[in-house]
Amino acid sequence: MKMETCALVGGCVTDYIAIAISILSMILLLSRLLVPFLVHKVPRTKNSGFWIPIIHVFASFNLLLSIVVSVNFLKFTKRHWWQSCYVWAVWVEGPLGFGLLLSCRVTQAFQLYYIFVKRRLPPIRSYIFLPLILLPWIAGAAFIHMKKPLNKRCHMGTYWVIPTATLHTLYVAALVGFTGAIRHIEFRFDELKDLWWGILFSASSIGVWVTAYILNEIHDEISWLQIASRFLLLIMASILVQALFSLSSSQPLLTQISLRRKAPQEFETMGQALGIPDSGLLLQTEAVQVIDPNEPLDKLLLDKRFRQSFMAFADSCLAGESVHFYDEVHELGKLPVNDPVRRIYMARYIIDKYIVAGAAREVNISHRSRQEILTTADLAHPNLFNNALNEVMQLMKTNLAKDYWSSMYFMKFKEEASMRSNGLELEQMTGLNFSPRLSSVHGADDPFHQEHFSKGSANDSHDSDTQ
Repeated sequence: MKMETCALVGGCVTDYIAIAISILSMILLLSRLLVPFLVHKVPRTKNSGFWIPIIHVFASFNLLLSIVVSVNFLKFTKRHWWQSCYVWAVWVEGPLGFGLLLSCRVTQAFQLYYIFVKRRLPPIRSYIFLPLILLPWIAGAAFIHMKKPLNKRCHMGTYWVIPTATLHTLYVAALVGFTGAIRHIEFRFDELKDLWWGILFSASSIGVWVTAYILNEIHDEISWLQIASRFLLLIMASILVQALFSLSSSQPLLTQISLRRKAPQEFETMGQALGIPDSGLLLQTEAVQVIDPNEPLDKLLLDKRFRQSFMAFADSCLAGESVHFYDEVHELGKLPVNDPVRRIYMARYIIDKYIVAGAAREVNISHRSRQEILTTADLAHPNLFNNALNEVMQLMKTNLAKDYWSSMYFMKFKEEASMRSNGLELEQMTGLNFSPRLSSVHGADDPFHQEHFSKGSANDSHDSDTQ
């Protein structure tokens, strides 16, 4: 009799165990979201690499809480409208829970497909695409709310359960379809592997979850089955939200979000993360060039040490974005044309950081040049940033170059160049050999950056060639 009572009103031992596991799952999920930003100091971005993981955690919380409230885990009386079955079992668990959760993952796979297969930015922005693919869930929830098929225990019959379970399956199939379309891409990081592992675990979890959901809905007269099925519902939902969050956020400098990597590598810049030759390196035996102010600025900037000095001066004038942009594009130029995947990574990074409206270091270029980049048919094209670079170079010549020659930064650069020149002469005389020195790396991706949501930190790349 006791089993029959707790099956009806909740409060079974297994119910409390399942709730404890779901609470631990949410704590782990929050830690995986916040650690990169609080501990590793990854800067917050405005793109989908940041807000998709946030939405994922929100949807996960909705899914777990809606199951607890609507499937009688706890003993409480539903007296108010906000405790209604249609609020929790239909809206919170459907569009705001499971539907939103899968929509985030489909959005990420859609982004990867367009960027690496089509080699262009997605034609629909994520903040538009996500609500669009969520519309079937909203329409379904509205239809159920109008027809009122739920009983007092928030259960519906077989007639309603089958189409509901089918909708769940369709979204998993869409995720598998987009992932299958990018299976031939040789990713630099772990996007595809993370996607497949996430799909494998989430599909298994969804299979058990849907089975438990169906049994819980259509067999509410069997007490032990009610207790066991709702226990499985919450446990598998807790596993599901963790598995889906492990999917890469397609943001290479945010891989701390995935905790299963055993040997993290830390990178300060995207160039280092991509293995661009000499990115972040300064050779002590590098030839010292005489800088002539009468030389064209674009030629002078090819010298790494001069570029650093000029960049520091530009930063002091609060106008450093142009020099940083030049430096990143210069790094991109080191990648071979026949390596489209790494070129796409770098190009997308530059676009997110310097080109899109409201970017962290948005450069002052014409609308025509900006749209030319954002609507390109080939993100790996070697001349993608040429027009923007010409405009930025003209701005630097007009606004920065003349003042630089009379600044303390140029004086210091000349003094250091003289000291290095004397040091090289001494080395040649004594036969000493200095080895290359790696730049200091203090960095800490993915959502889910792809994330959102890679191992390194997404710090600004102006220290790409550290002293």
